Amino acid sequence: MGATNQLAIPEEALRDEKSFELARVWVANKGQHVSLRIGTWEDPSAWGIVLADLARHVANGYKQDMNLDPIETVARIKKLFLAELDSPTDEPTGTVLKM
Repeated sequence: MGATNQLAIPEEALRDEKSFELARVWVANKGQHVSLRIGTWEDPSAWGIVLADLARHVANGYKQDMNLDPIETVARIKKLFLAELDSPTDEPTGTVLKM
């Protein structure tokens, strides 16, 4: 893995010295691998807002890149998201590491 495979840090995050990263998602060895900052909120339901915002960001990206309708894109993401929660294609593994 080289630095060229990493996404750019948003300009606003670079300007804010109090900014921090919440999540990284990688595809490696034919699987998904993540790093999460779990202790950000005491109530894990707050991640629901993060996931919903992320879906809208993805939809915005598809609108800009492929001119897809953002409402339809979010609906498609939601449909597969709920299906994956109901019937997972794999189970997460790993360990919480203290920083």
